[in-house]
Amino acid sequence: MFAIMTVTGADHTGIIAAVTTTLAEQEINILDVSQTIMDEWFTMILRVEFDEHATDISTIQKRILEVEQAQGLIIRIQSEALFTAVNEI
Repeated sequence: MFAIMTVTGADHTGIIAAVTTTLAEQEINILDVSQTIMDEWFTMILRVEFDEHATDISTIQKRILEVEQAQGLIIRIQSEALFTAVNEI
């Protein structure tokens, strides 16, 4: 399954490491990534792929919630199909 993850928050050291480590621990492959810093704000969009039979989006969101809280970020993940449908309307 393909999904889109967004990460936003105040810029600080370790954001990319925390997010990508958590994804790797769940065997989630990062296919594409875009990140930028606007003034003091960090933003990142990732396109990821994972085996939906081994891990579902709700499980990923629960695990990434720990990163979100520890790093003071807002992290969301949604099915790429849903993301595409919403953005094409």
